[in-house]
Amino acid sequence: MSAGSHAGRPKSWVAVAIIFIGFVVGGVGITMGPNWVVFGVGAAVIALGGVVALAVDIMTDVIVDDPRA
Repeated sequence: MSAGSHAGRPKSWVAVAIIFIGFVVGGVGITMGPNWVVFGVGAAVIALGGVVALAVDIMTDVIVDDPRA
């Protein structure tokens, strides 16, 4: 990864994708009536994505920029 890049590592993006999919599933569950089972599945997928994010140490992708003058 190039220095100063904010792109993140591929495994971090996998965690983000899992969380995003959970958000979409939960949103579909809310708009379907609401369908609480589908919403719960979405929430569970979000929690799984959070565990994956912790496992791949997603916070090490953060780059602190030098202060601007």
